[in-house]
Amino acid sequence: MARIKIDLPESFSFSTSFSVRITDLNYGSHVGNDTILSFIHEARMRYLQSIGYSELNLEGVSLIMADAALIFKNEIFYGDELLISIRAVEFSRVGFDLIYKMDKKSTDQPLIVALAKTAMICFDYNLKKVVSLPEAAIFKLKA
Repeated sequence: MARIKIDLPESFSFSTSFSVRITDLNYGSHVGNDTILSFIHEARMRYLQSIGYSELNLEGVSLIMADAALIFKNEIFYGDELLISIRAVEFSRVGFDLIYKMDKKSTDQPLIVALAKTAMICFDYNLKKVVSLPEAAIFKLKA
């Protein structure tokens, strides 16, 4: 069976912390895949906000997620303290990828619990079509 592979960048440009809430757990008493997607969505919003953007305004265009990949490394439980790090990579004419690394901070040494990648595409909701990634956004995202 072929497995998904996510190549981690040498460094990350943004990190944010989360505490796992009781409502984040599934019937297995750990964090499930749907919650991991919610965590990375929140982290993405915080990242974009830190550089003056949102998913609805990236230099005048919006962003939509074209795909997502998750790799689970270790379980996440109630009360765990997480650090999610993000880096924008693989820029194209209409978008870029975001790489996420999720570490559990509540261990002696950080422990990777999940990796993720999302493909973000620039979109004009008024025209209902894909549009070009603004140059000014590329500059900020690469910083």
